[in-house]
Amino acid sequence: MKPARRPSLETLAVHAGIDDHEYHPAIPPIYQTSTFAFANAEHGAALFAGREKGYIYSRMGNPTVEAAERAVAALEGGFAGLACASGMAAVHTVLATLLKQGDHVVCSDAVYGPTLTLVASIMNEWGVQSTPVDTSDLEAVRGALRPNTKVVYVETPCNPTLVVSDIAAISEIAHHHGALVVVDNTFAGPILQRPFELGADIVLHSVTKSLNGHADVVGGMIVVRDEPMYLKMRRMLNHLGGVLPPLEAFLLHRGLKTLPLRVWKSCENAQKVAEFLEGHAQVGWVRYPGLRSHPQHELAQRQMRGFGAVISFDLKGGLEAGRRMMNTVKLCLLAVSLGGVETLIQHPASMTHASMGAEARRRAHIEDGLVRLSVGIESAEDVIADLDDALSAAAGRGATRPAESHPVA
Repeated sequence: MKPARRPSLETLAVHAGIDDHEYHPAIPPIYQTSTFAFANAEHGAALFAGREKGYIYSRMGNPTVEAAERAVAALEGGFAGLACASGMAAVHTVLATLLKQGDHVVCSDAVYGPTLTLVASIMNEWGVQSTPVDTSDLEAVRGALRPNTKVVYVETPCNPTLVVSDIAAISEIAHHHGALVVVDNTFAGPILQRPFELGADIVLHSVTKSLNGHADVVGGMIVVRDEPMYLKMRRMLNHLGGVLPPLEAFLLHRGLKTLPLRVWKSCENAQKVAEFLEGHAQVGWVRYPGLRSHPQHELAQRQMRGFGAVISFDLKGGLEAGRRMMNTVKLCLLAVSLGGVETLIQHPASMTHASMGAEARRRAHIEDGLVRLSVGIESAEDVIADLDDALSAAAGRGATRPAESHPVA
């Protein structure tokens, strides 16, 4: 008998997670309920004992949430998903499950800021040791391992430097040592990067970004390889309580249906924008994995199907030029986050990291001229025209918006 053909990612994005429900709806309904009634005392006892499948309380499981969990797990090629209230709730749940007092974690040094704070500061107070390293340097990863290293945590591409790390090589190094590999796949997503196929043990996302893609959900997702790890993670998530509500799960699942279309259009646009920026006199350097100038361009070609929506670049003129540019953009939305249908731009030194001070920003790989751009699905030519005007203003030419006004989407 010929083996069943595995659906493509494009097909899975549309159909994954949809199970049989009463009345056979095309879209899983929103079970907007906190609790579920038992048929009788025996039924309730069987559910709590795990002898029957069903629902008890939405923190412990909800049909709408499970539909989204199944869909993301199918796209990632994992065993099961666990939907969380935010990306950071997902990170916390994973690390709280895998690490205990006296354990050690190796972590990408350019990882998302709150993740590094959780690992290096908060969990350090709980007795968990950590070593941040440049995970694009395999010798640095190998050298950071200790006898008590239990987890190697990799974000690739990294935020905001867009450093690309070799998941397959890191997995081989970590597994030889007896450590698990956790990959934050937010920047690439399952359409562009397949961490499980490269050896990762756990994959997580901020689904706020491209998986939802419409700037109307805050959430996270953990995907695991097997049932034993799923049961450990589920127990921890249930007790920590950082679960995704049904309405957000519904919106996430709806967003997944157009994920491939949105991702490929954003990639196409981002490549054009990156090439424009690389040739602009007001730009010092551009970091985008799709450019030959990117230090890990060849690795990105091997490891990723596409190069993503996010571009980082250095604006000549530093802090003041960045402020002028942010006050000039009109189409690009002046906001944090990434992976949505709209193009978002931010200048950390004058916005999100302004309170840190210049020296602290440098230690965090945030230069005064660093600009992060998440390219959406608008016309690339319109985005480029808006950036061109804003770059002229950054150089001291052209008008800028008054500081108190808001960006025009």
